[in-house]
Amino acid sequence: MFYHIAEWLSHHTNLPGMGMFGYISFRGAMAIITALTIAIAFGIKIIHMLQRRQIGEEVRNLGLEGQLEKRGTPTMGGLIILLSILVPTVLFCDLSNVYVQLMIVATVWLGLIGFLDDYIKVFRKNKEGLNGRFKIVGQVGLGLIIGLAMWHCDDITVRRTVRTDDAEKIVMTERNGSQQVVYLTPAEKQALTTIPFVKGNEFDYGDIFPFEKDDHTWSWVVYVLAAIFIVTAVSNSANLTDGLDGLAAGTSATIGVVLGLLAYFSGNIIYANYLGIMYIPFSGELFVYTCAFVGALVGFLWYNSFPAQVFMGDTGSLAIGGIIATLALLIRKELLLPVLCGIFLVESLSVLVQVGWFKYTKRKYGEGRRILLMAPLHHHYQKKGYFEVKIVTRFWIVQLLLAAITLVTLKIR
Repeated sequence: MFYHIAEWLSHHTNLPGMGMFGYISFRGAMAIITALTIAIAFGIKIIHMLQRRQIGEEVRNLGLEGQLEKRGTPTMGGLIILLSILVPTVLFCDLSNVYVQLMIVATVWLGLIGFLDDYIKVFRKNKEGLNGRFKIVGQVGLGLIIGLAMWHCDDITVRRTVRTDDAEKIVMTERNGSQQVVYLTPAEKQALTTIPFVKGNEFDYGDIFPFEKDDHTWSWVVYVLAAIFIVTAVSNSANLTDGLDGLAAGTSATIGVVLGLLAYFSGNIIYANYLGIMYIPFSGELFVYTCAFVGALVGFLWYNSFPAQVFMGDTGSLAIGGIIATLALLIRKELLLPVLCGIFLVESLSVLVQVGWFKYTKRKYGEGRRILLMAPLHHHYQKKGYFEVKIVTRFWIVQLLLAAITLVTLKIR
């Protein structure tokens, strides 16, 4: 909103300072400050409202140290995160930008599904919450929306940096007066993505079908299926990771910082050329949204760090996973997620391996056996006697390492 108002004022008046809103960096800074302020200032009010309505967490006794002490802690705190993301987004983003529109859809879409799940648990006293099939349908629906939008929206294109005679020559003049020449292909409507650690690291989903030449229909079909899988997998993985105070929020904030930087680089001709990555026109606006996302998560940690005053619930965790997946898809970096979201991946694999091994041994030996003391992985370390704060801190450190490795992939090929 402020962006559009400032743009109108800069064209029709001489009011000083309006030009600042044209800079993504300025609006990103304002978004993160606003998100932090909303989360901290209004978070406590939302917590008190949840307490008055007795919206507390029902904790099953799983034999974990300090677990029963969390009984009654307000849940559905994901409302704080959603509010802190959406308000700065509306205020400082270019709302005509298709990438921002898709991010708002992703935030609201899975936020509502998570809210419905929490509502059933709290008010209907159903510990199972929303039926798993309905969750999957919602996640598949979002993946379908993102995939089809990438396929059919004319504003979503890529331009690759090349050094051939038929490429378009663009002369960029920097603030210090120096000039830089960039060679770009014409805007392309292709199902391209980035492969880490590979020279010429662009992968076309159409390469799966070597017989396909001019018609890219099957390429996009595969891309849509991949989008559905990625949104569903990351959303569920974030949900599984939300098991200790501050674990999901802190991990996701680090992931958000990396995705924000990648969005900024991808939407800037000079940086895209320097790093040798696809230039994605207009995607730099996602940097402003990502700043709001990171600010909201860090602000939420004010109340969610140990000992937590509020839990995010599925309202927050499902939305966070969907946001991360959608961001990665929009900037064509979804194949980096196994590295960047390594914590999410390991947490999910720990559950799959634990359940799979238990069922296999029960069929073979008549008695189910476990590989871990308890799944997901963070509960395994709790069973081993590690303090909750130590587990969370070490997971954060590992996530910082994974974030650094992800950024390094831009140059190591």
